Amino acid sequence: KGKLYVNILPREEREISQKEFEQQMRPLFQNIPGARVSFSGGGTGGSNKDLTLILKSENATALRQTADALERQMREIPGLVDVTSSASLVKPEILIKPLPARAGDLGISVQAIARTASLATLGDRESSLAKFDLPDRQIPIRVQLAEEFRNDLDAIKNLRIPSQNGGLVPLSAVAEITIGSGPAEINRFDRYRQVSLEANLQGISLGDAVEQVQGLPAMNPLPEGVTEQSDGDAEIMIEVFTGFLSALGFAVLCIYAILVLLYNNFLYPMAILVALPLSIGGALLGLLVMQKELGLFALIGIVLLMGLVTKNAILLVDCSLANEKEGMSQFHAVREACISRLRPILMTTLSTIAGMLPIALELGAGGATRSPMAIAVIGGFSTATLLTLVVVPVWFTYIDNFMHWLQKLFRGKEVRPQLDVSVNGNGKGNGKSLNVLKKDSITTRG
Repeated sequence: KGKLYVNILPREEREISQKEFEQQMRPLFQNIPGARVSFSGGGTGGSNKDLTLILKSENATALRQTADALERQMREIPGLVDVTSSASLVKPEILIKPLPARAGDLGISVQAIARTASLATLGDRESSLAKFDLPDRQIPIRVQLAEEFRNDLDAIKNLRIPSQNGGLVPLSAVAEITIGSGPAEINRFDRYRQVSLEANLQGISLGDAVEQVQGLPAMNPLPEGVTEQSDGDAEIMIEVFTGFLSALGFAVLCIYAILVLLYNNFLYPMAILVALPLSIGGALLGLLVMQKELGLFALIGIVLLMGLVTKNAILLVDCSLANEKEGMSQFHAVREACISRLRPILMTTLSTIAGMLPIALELGAGGATRSPMAIAVIGGFSTATLLTLVVVPVWFTYIDNFMHWLQKLFRGKEVRPQLDVSVNGNGKGNGKSLNVLKKDSITTRG
């Protein structure tokens, strides 16, 4: 096993990306007989590959069979490359299977068989054994068979095991000894045996890859006792989406609360919040057109859209309310708001898109990683700006009409204050009266 580290040139000095370089080099290594070559990208979940799947079970046989079947089926999925399984890494080993009935007749326990085999092959360092003395310290002595005998099956069969009767019995008399193969390493996850299956992605998103793997026959259903454990980038993706929904909901709640305080009204902020779904649809459409996956940076761009889109809607609603307070009718107030606020809205939109273009074009180091964020902002802000000028005024008129209806319903008919004043030509009163209805409206009653 070995690793080869390759330092590629900076992005501005090369014409291909890292993924394209891996795609060109992969066929060259496939011609090496018996070699398993894969590219390690250093996944965000601590794994070396893009997709990691962990199977765990207490049944080692069922676990190995399931992992082998799943590995074969994963290799048939287009877009999955460098598929590997830790269960396929095996090495030769000596299998010693005790015979309990025969060992019991000869007075030998299973523990004695295991200790003798371990002492001969792996060695042991007991505190009662002699130590090699040096002037300043003592070095424990490991006792084990010589290397040429450890590889000799006949020598291991002739190992003598002390019995409870005081005699010595050969190992072959109380155990079956064969040459077999086993896993090169045994890994555990939550105290269960585990097998890790890993793969790199080529022309497929992580979400689509996970969905296709979950639909394989080997996974539906898993054998009894074998369970799946998400790990690596797939586990992080689940955590990110779960946290994103919570963050998005909290952001919308905060925006609504602030707008309620500013407008001193619970309904007018709803005309502003209606612009939020318009931006999300545009962001997803932009990612789809540009063939970018909905990852962490794209989600950051969607959260950024929440503040940008509401700003344009606030301009329209605030100007419409101000125009109504000046005495304009509802229709003229909304129309004047759209006309007067069109220029600042377009200026904000164009400047934001222009600022995001270098990131969307993947300019600079790491541009390919950050480009989904810029594409989400550009797509969402573009569609939201166009639709905000149409949808928000319509919603505002509905909400404004509903507000006027509520005011009439709860306030009822307003009572006009009256003031009766009786005057005569001499100022002493002769039965004539003035009925004062308003400050600017006085009628005379004879």
